[in-house]
This record gives sequence, C-alpha cells and structure tokens, in this order.
Amino acid sequence: MGIKERQDRERQAVRRAILNAARELFVAEGYRNVSIRKIAEKIEYSPAALYSYFAGKDDIFFALAEEGFLLMARGLRDCCEPGDEPIEAVRKLLWCYYTFSRTYPEHYDLMFVDRSVPTITRDWDRFAFVNELMLELVDSIRRCVQAGQLDARLDPAAALHILWASVHGAAMMALANRLAPNEDPDALARDTLEATLNGLRAGIETTFVARCDFTTPAAGSSVGEHEHDAS
Repeated sequence: MGIKERQDRERQAVRRAILNAARELFVAEGYRNVSIRKIAEKIEYSPAALYSYFAGKDDIFFALAEEGFLLMARGLRDCCEPGDEPIEAVRKLLWCYYTFSRTYPEHYDLMFVDRSVPTITRDWDRFAFVNELMLELVDSIRRCVQAGQLDARLDPAAALHILWASVHGAAMMALANRLAPNEDPDALARDTLEATLNGLRAGIETTFVARCDFTTPAAGSSVGEHEHDAS
C-alpha cells in the first residue's frame, strides 16, 4: 500500500469515527446540546482537528442525513420486483420505510424526529435525490389509482402523505418504546399500513391537501425546521 493510499484510508477512518460519535451524541443528547468540542472529546481529538474534516456541526449533520437518505433510498428502490402488482409495490415500499426505521434507528431519529436539526433545504443540491425518490413514490401510488386498486378520486401526493403518516406513527411508537413489553411494534405497523391501504381503496373522503409538488426545496422542509450556526 502506498503512502497516499494509507493516508486516505486513515482519513476516511477518522471521518467515520467523527460521524459515528456525532450520531450517537446527537441522538442521546439532542442536536442542540452537542458541540464540536463534545464530539472531539468523544473520539479523543482536538476541536481544531475536527475542523479539518468538517466545516462545523451542521456540516456533520448534513453528512449523516445524506448517508441516511441514501441508505433509505437504496432500500426502497431494491424492495420491489418488476412483476409486482401496483398495490403490492406500494405495500412493499411503505414496509421498507418502516424497516429502515428499525434497522437504522439513530439515522431515523435525526432525519425525522429531532426538530432542532438544520433543514436540508440549506444544502438542497446535495439532497436532490430525495426529491427524485419522492416523485417515484408518488408515481407508484398513481399507478395504483390508474389500475383501479385505489380510489380514482385520490390525489397521489396526498395519499403518499397519508400512508407515510401511518407507518411513521408506528415507527415512532417503536422508537420511543411506547408499547408494552409484550406488544409487537412490527405487527402494529403492518396492521396500520393495511388499515390505511384498505381505507384508501374503499374511497374514504380525505381532507388533507399536499401543498408541495416535490419539485422545489419546500418539499424537504419537513426534515429539520431550524437554522443553526456551525457551533
């Protein structure tokens, strides 16, 4: 191994250690309560050394968020088979979203739970793939409507939000340990998803209106709502 290759590997290892330490601290103590100094102390580095890897705390969060959304996007895009019926594809996609929350609970917490994290719209070009993923999910629901497997009056974007909310609620209850010891969060998520799909199939009257079309930065504003200095 050459000197440059060894140096690159060492740098990647330190970067990984920073991200792992930051993720653990952000989840355990809340993003707002974690400083660069605290992250540096956890990996026994100086704060100045961390600034040679990241511009600040927000930059570390964006790296973690990008990693999380890429993991989620990869899982969603790999979960369906070409021959799946439209409704089965939607069922699998929503279940994969829930599975992501169980497999990567710390990423999920930062991406969808902690309200103190910076909004990803501050670095929207970096997260353009999230917009593409949302468009793909809306299109999956549109195919269900066109196939007569969901009510013809449904707005696909609104239906996506409704389905998303159903599995997110179950994911949150599992993540926050709000179920009794013998209650199965996976069963709750599965039942909630099926109940929501059945309601949309039956043609329940919906009142939610999706105000974004997933083509502008506003579509990502739900992921992080506050601005921060890179402290």
